Parts: sequence; structure tokens; C-alpha cells
Amino acid sequence: MVCSIVMHSSKFLRDGCPNCEAYLDLAGHPDAVQECTSQVFEGVITLNKPKASWVAKWQRLDTYVPGIYAVKVVGKLPEETAAQLEDNGVRYIPRDGSSQDEDA
Repeated sequence: MVCSIVMHSSKFLRDGCPNCEAYLDLAGHPDAVQECTSQVFEGVITLNKPKASWVAKWQRLDTYVPGIYAVKVVGKLPEETAAQLEDNGVRYIPRDGSSQDEDA
């Protein structure tokens, strides 16, 4: 739910998130995968060159790895996980459309 990459839950469990693993520690932790990912999303964006894509910049995906990303993700991170992200200098913006960012 942090970066909105679309992957099968077994891949999150096996490999973690290619963008957020340093903060979420999903690999090998089924509870973390359950709490920090969602199977419910709307629309997809396929990014081959995120740094060169205006769509990636608009969706705040331009610093992430190439892949398939959801436009909207239903669900929010647990408060404890969101606080941990903030403590690590990562600004969590929910990808469910509920947060209207001031610099969007």
C-alpha cells in the first residue's frame, strides 16, 4: 500500500517489495504481507522507464522500479507501520484517494 506495486502475495512473501522492503520487511513475514498489502485496487499503470514517465511523476512512482502499479489501492497501513515509515524519513501518502496532498 506504500508504493502500489502489483504482485502476487507469494512474491511479496518470498522476495519482499522491490521498493519498500527496507522499511516494511515483508519477505518471510506473512503477517506483514497481510497488513501492508491489498488485493483490492483500481486501474493499473505499466512502467518501463519510471524516471522518464510523466505518468510516473504524476502518481509519485518515478523513483520506483519498473513494473505494474495500481492507480488506487483500497486499504491503509496500520498506524504503527505508518509511524515507523515516518521515523525512517518516508512520507506515507495513502494510495486510496483519501489524502489530498498539498503539492499534488
